[in-house]
Amino acid sequence: TSIRNSVHDVEMTLILSTVLVILVVFLFLRNFKATLVPSVCVPLSLLGTFGVMYLLGYSLDNFSLMALIVSTGFVVDNTIVVLENVTRHLENGEDRLTAALKGSSEVSFTVLSMSVSLVAVFIPLLLMGGIVGRLFREFAVTLSIAVMMSLLISLTTTPMMCALLLSPVRRSPGRLARTVGRGFDLLLGLYERTLGWALEHSLTMLLILGATLCLNVYLY
Repeated sequence: TSIRNSVHDVEMTLILSTVLVILVVFLFLRNFKATLVPSVCVPLSLLGTFGVMYLLGYSLDNFSLMALIVSTGFVVDNTIVVLENVTRHLENGEDRLTAALKGSSEVSFTVLSMSVSLVAVFIPLLLMGGIVGRLFREFAVTLSIAVMMSLLISLTTTPMMCALLLSPVRRSPGRLARTVGRGFDLLLGLYERTLGWALEHSLTMLLILGATLCLNVYLY
């Protein structure tokens, strides 16, 4: 009973994390049709992961479900990168099909490098020995599969949905979108000022970087 309750709690966490990721994407994009793209691609990536898990003989235990929860934030990254670049081409006046083709092709190498770097992080977990290594191997493999499925979906399904759903003409935003947009503009202005200061004081930033590295070594 305790095992079933634990797995049920993790399942609910996975559903909630997926919903929260989609809501955050909607908050930033402020476009319902654009939000439909990650709303489909994230569950599709997880479903593809389930299929590969079945072929590998993995079950839905706490480790594999925990890996799926962690991967929810990862799998949406590739889709957002492609979606944002396609939207940029649409705003420049190109038609939907051309924008989808150009947008996805321009960032394909970036998405590939992002996915490979994420998978590389979990290689040490795959090489761990003993009981701990056997426990975490399923976690690492499941998470790596989810990231690679996200790569496949972002380069195929995402451009297709962008070509079908996104509109080349941007509608006037509503009151909520304007309010959120002003908040983002304030954050962007703050970032621009701090970035300018950092570029003007490169020696100070290098000293801070060196001190941070030394502190990391000491703490480790």
